[in-house]
Amino acid sequence: MRLRVYIYTSTPLQGNTFTKTLEIPTFECETGNYHTFCPISCVAWLYQKIEDSSFLVVGTKTRGYFLQNALGVMIFAEPRYAMAESEEGDISAQLNDQKELERICLRIKSDRNPSVIIWIGTCTTEIIKMDLEGIAPKLEKQLGIPIVVARANGLDHAFTQGEDTVLAAMTHRCPEYNHRTTDQHRKDMARDDGGKSSRCNLVLFGSLPSSVASQLNLESRRQSVSVSGWLPSQKYTELPALGEGVYVCGVNPFLSRTATTPMRRRKCQLIGAPFPIGPDGTRAWIEKICSVFDVKPDGLEERENQIWKNLSDYLEVITGKSVFFMGDNLLEISLARFLIRCGMVVYEVGIPYMDRRYQAAELLLLQHTCEKMKKPTPRIVEKPDNYSQVQRMHELQPDLAITGMAHANPLEARDIDTKWSVEFTFAQIHGFVNARDALELVTRPLRRRSDSILGCRSLSRQTVDA
Repeated sequence: MRLRVYIYTSTPLQGNTFTKTLEIPTFECETGNYHTFCPISCVAWLYQKIEDSSFLVVGTKTRGYFLQNALGVMIFAEPRYAMAESEEGDISAQLNDQKELERICLRIKSDRNPSVIIWIGTCTTEIIKMDLEGIAPKLEKQLGIPIVVARANGLDHAFTQGEDTVLAAMTHRCPEYNHRTTDQHRKDMARDDGGKSSRCNLVLFGSLPSSVASQLNLESRRQSVSVSGWLPSQKYTELPALGEGVYVCGVNPFLSRTATTPMRRRKCQLIGAPFPIGPDGTRAWIEKICSVFDVKPDGLEERENQIWKNLSDYLEVITGKSVFFMGDNLLEISLARFLIRCGMVVYEVGIPYMDRRYQAAELLLLQHTCEKMKKPTPRIVEKPDNYSQVQRMHELQPDLAITGMAHANPLEARDIDTKWSVEFTFAQIHGFVNARDALELVTRPLRRRSDSILGCRSLSRQTVDA
């Protein structure tokens, strides 16, 4: 085994109630193939989030090529993840997996001295039945460094589920919730902010940039609800305490495993809320958290209305336009709901996989939004067949298709404007403030077409004058 290091750049909502019967979304399931990135791509953002970590992807050379080519190269970066390339000797069981991984991990410890090493299993480790979970505890005891095993392989439905696998594995490493210690911590936090924060044990899960996480913390504290921790934390040594009496709430719709693991393994309680994407989603997310802790929201409606006013220039561009989601990263339902609230018509929401229990509150908000905006409820197609989708787009002629990278150029050739769905994964789109960034991504291809039309008209006028 060779070490190769790469350097790389179901819950009712508060607020408005509707007396009419809401139109239930149409759910369909096709048998299309999954056209998505490999889940090991989660390493690209997780290694930056967990600052004292080191990731080791165990697989063949093909996985190394993917990491190097798909994620880009940063020449001046310090590498904090590497590739353990399986060679013929590993695959044919001629070499001892434990000794090979021990040698590589000793080198990682010597070079980086991380607080945790996270092994990312791939399709190769599944096929050859490499016992990563059996090897990890032995090496952990020998090295004195925690080793977390996460199998982010091609058996997942979407590449974003790689993060779900890693966070679910890290849940088992979170310290046990201690009532006395945590109560004292809450008192200290309440004293720091003038006693405004309520007594609550709230842990948020989902990997967001530190600035976005700070914004959501601030929005919660404005409602007198303090966040006691994030999973993942910026440092492995600062993982939040989990246990009975702790509430957990997600910020992304692709974290269904991470949602169920604290409930089943650590006796936490899950807050089922819409996701904080868009002003409407952020408000509903905060309102749901407040309802759990018996806190009356203060000024949220005014806050949301102010954000919508600030988005007026973008809303003028997309109001009345239509969009078609082909399905790629499991953010489709939340983005569709947000764009419907912005005045767009969503023809279809393709999604590789959907946990209806975890996204129940988001689906309910989608229904409310369609009713409020008097827009048709989009059909939701799980595991869509891309050939059939292209045929439907040919008939519907949407103004915009949000799609995976593989289908963008073919659709552009058919005169359909596209936006890569992967951009929404890496962009800062959560919370009130970042709604503008989300609409910047959506409107860019529409504005480009508008500018192109204006340019052609100007050129034709010049030709006529000449």
